[in-house]
Amino acid sequence: MMSINLTQKEKMLLQDQKSHEQVCVEKYTNYANQAQDPELKQLFTTYGEQEQQHLNTINQILSGQVPNMDQQGQQQGQQQQNQQTSTQAPGKTGMDNQNDAALCNDILMTEKYVSNTYDTAIFEFRDTNIRNALNHIQKEEQQHGEGVFNYMQSKGMYNVQ
Repeated sequence: MMSINLTQKEKMLLQDQKSHEQVCVEKYTNYANQAQDPELKQLFTTYGEQEQQHLNTINQILSGQVPNMDQQGQQQGQQQQNQQTSTQAPGKTGMDNQNDAALCNDILMTEKYVSNTYDTAIFEFRDTNIRNALNHIQKEEQQHGEGVFNYMQSKGMYNVQ
């Protein structure tokens, strides 16, 4: 593991990302408890665990350590394959479905925002390894958004027409 000195701007950007990741961990944890559909509970739980890994990575960088993304990438790539969204037919209707749809809409908006903030932050870092780590996290944020989108579409909650 390499050590690095961060600029003031890099530290500030990482503090922002840290707070975003904390919000993501909280939301996914809370939403997993609120979701009615077991499939959605599982999706939120899995993504919450990945958001915790993102937070750990940001904290690691903030402490001056450059993470080794090779090991993490292999583990998380496996997780991603294991939990690609299902192809179940549209199921529940009524209040349960409305509540789940509201949770999905909120988390999708959150993922769009967080992914965008990574896009800006990545360009401000001098160290290529840190850029790669942040890029890896951003890619996972986009995969979370895609997973939620696919779930919503499969349940008739998101109409692309």
